[in-house]
Amino acid sequence: MSALARTPRQIGNIVRRNRKALGLNQTQLGEKSGLRQETISLIETGNPAAKMKTILAVLAALDLEFRIGSRTKGSAKDIEDIF
Repeated sequence: MSALARTPRQIGNIVRRNRKALGLNQTQLGEKSGLRQETISLIETGNPAAKMKTILAVLAALDLEFRIGSRTKGSAKDIEDIF
């Protein structure tokens, strides 16, 4: 699966979608990533204060990875419409 995110909210949507696809609730993902359920909730709602280290732990628990690429010409709103 490949997904594009440009905002904390979009990252949260990706995390939520993948967590649900794996049949996990927030508590289970928290246990798998070494975080509290409350932290998973904050990430999924797009809290911009989430630390990169925390997001990477959640992505690893979901068997996802973080990649950086050149920005496409579409606006963030165009990307949101995909989700």
